[in-house]
Amino acid sequence: MSDLLPIFPLPNVVLFPNVFLPLHIFEPRYREMVADALKNDRLIGMTLLRPGWQREYEGRPPVFPIGCSGVITHVDRLNDGRYNIVLRGVQRFRILEEDDRLSYRRARIEQLPEAACCAEDAAAIRSQRAKLDVLLAPAIERSLADIAGEARIPAAMSDEDLINALAQYLDLEPLEKQALLEQRSLRSRAESLVELLEMKILMAKTPGLSHVAH
Repeated sequence: MSDLLPIFPLPNVVLFPNVFLPLHIFEPRYREMVADALKNDRLIGMTLLRPGWQREYEGRPPVFPIGCSGVITHVDRLNDGRYNIVLRGVQRFRILEEDDRLSYRRARIEQLPEAACCAEDAAAIRSQRAKLDVLLAPAIERSLADIAGEARIPAAMSDEDLINALAQYLDLEPLEKQALLEQRSLRSRAESLVELLEMKILMAKTPGLSHVAH
């Protein structure tokens, strides 16, 4: 990874390691960012804009310091200069300081490897995975109602890929996804994801509970 990582801040997108993210790049500064990344290591850092970003979007509004780098695995440059790209999440990072010499944002970062997983963690993750299978089965069954086959989470997916894919693809609020990304280990991310889904299911079944919670 180069000394300065290009930063692509968005208000509603959180990238997780080893998960794919399609993006349409149209702003001139981010077209420049993609062109430069393609000439170098093809890495871009995705970060979430903090609430209130609308007031200074054209500038450099504050972002959450923890994001995830992604490598460009597919690129389609359109005739008018826009890009359609696909990123694959690589690793979490923390922004240490930003560099403002170019039109787009770059940052000096420290990489945040996932905490090592011990046997106890692996057992806990398997338990959380089983809970996720139960929690998500009704939604999967609804979405696959017209498709033959058993509606279950794919057993072939590794625990890490499954947890991160669910964290990214489920219909969660951006701030909820950011909180999941900031978890320091796969075990804590899995446990937090289960707690979040259980809370949402409880709130959906109990009218007025969300109002009381606020």
